[in-house]
Amino acid sequence: MGDGFVPILDTVDLDSCSAADDVAVVIDVLRAFSTAAYALAAGAERIWLVSGVEEALALRARTPGALAMGEVGGIKAAGFDLGNSPHGLNGRDLRGRTLIHRSSAGTQGVVRAAKARALFGASFVCAAATARAVLALAPRRVTLVVTGRRVDNSGDEDLACAEYLAGLLRGERPDPALYLRRVRASQNAGLFTHPANPDFPPEDLDLCTQLDRFDFALPVRRLDGRLEMRRGE
Repeated sequence: MGDGFVPILDTVDLDSCSAADDVAVVIDVLRAFSTAAYALAAGAERIWLVSGVEEALALRARTPGALAMGEVGGIKAAGFDLGNSPHGLNGRDLRGRTLIHRSSAGTQGVVRAAKARALFGASFVCAAATARAVLALAPRRVTLVVTGRRVDNSGDEDLACAEYLAGLLRGERPDPALYLRRVRASQNAGLFTHPANPDFPPEDLDLCTQLDRFDFALPVRRLDGRLEMRRGE
């Protein structure tokens, strides 16, 4: 992939992503930026990314037709229209809709990477498209933000995606099976093994591990004081 140019690659977490000043790729596999990709593929026009529940509800209140989407601790936030679940979007007509997305990891990374000149959300479902879009910017440095990394050693699904993307950005051909197995073996994947828990449907794990299901990236622009994600070209 690319013409041989390889940017400097950094891997950071939520606590240090604020230092990113070139291109930042904010990774949330389970589930924010998998869900966002499915929502845009289902016709949503834009997604505004926010850090707080009250912020999301207030923005929805003054935006006709908007829907609040996301979670707190993995559970759909009180008052929200949609959770943070790709499976939960089944049957929803999102054509032309504005979504306001708050999550505990992914959207926090985008908000915190305030110095970056270019921002992307990312997950396995749009990995190749993300790498192409990043390289098209000819960045000097790419910061891969592993949003799920915690002191309890959780978040290997996001680290696996960061390492896979790093391989693509270096022009390599990494074996995706090795990285997708890490997603399914991760600590957070264990939340999706109990069918009786509607907040963590097993289908989400399958949907979030469909490599390159979508041929578009998830660029985020700063527009009128908001962080707006749209379907990439």
